[in-house]
Amino acid sequence: MRKKIVAGNWKMNNDKNETKILIADLKESLKGVELENTRVIIAPAFVFLQRTAKKIKNSKLEVAAQNMHQEESGAYTGEVSAKMLKSVGVNTVILGHSERREYFGETDTLLTKKVNRALQHKLEVIFCFGEKLEDRKSGNHFEVVKAQLKNALFHLNSEDWQHIILAYEPVWAIGTGETASPEQAQEMHAFVRELVAERYISDVSEEVSILYGGSVKPANAKEIFSKEDVDGGLIGGAALHADDFLAIINAI
Repeated sequence: MRKKIVAGNWKMNNDKNETKILIADLKESLKGVELENTRVIIAPAFVFLQRTAKKIKNSKLEVAAQNMHQEESGAYTGEVSAKMLKSVGVNTVILGHSERREYFGETDTLLTKKVNRALQHKLEVIFCFGEKLEDRKSGNHFEVVKAQLKNALFHLNSEDWQHIILAYEPVWAIGTGETASPEQAQEMHAFVRELVAERYISDVSEEVSILYGGSVKPANAKEIFSKEDVDGGLIGGAALHADDFLAIINAI
């Protein structure tokens, strides 16, 4: 049975004290919450990863990095390697986020290298993909998603997929207040699961968790999560507020 997952991507938000308070609030609130078959992941800024990994020990929270470099080491000023993440207690990394693709020019070719490096170091990957508004309007959204997945992930073997989580992000619904309807989310998630089934054995497609990321809020989370192929969410803005994030966790 595939896991339900709620992951909070904090992006470039929260200073040291804000991070400390939010973690403490989440830990305390989750003490009495039954999380059967559900994982809760938070992804703070790089500078707080080691502190967060220590703070959440023996709690119901897990920690993820928001990105990593594709090379093992070297003269890459300002970058962070997979080995560094592992050394501070991080076991999951978000790769391919639409903001990384848009603002930092990350391509499928680059993301293939990042995925390979992460798996080499036994890091779990939350792999993000999704179409822009012009792709959706032109009816090309399925082809765009197919290409992103095929180019960056379909070279992997079946065993590697035990360490892959997929996160569908319609770019037009991130930070815009717009949200794909539950039906649109289900349609794409089902399409993706079928793509994986065509490339691999059915066990892989049935076991991989596919998250929805795109302006998920307490008000719409339950309906989105009720869809058969939606296994949780990659949450942005709402993950920065303990009450909102907890409401979304409860909705799963």
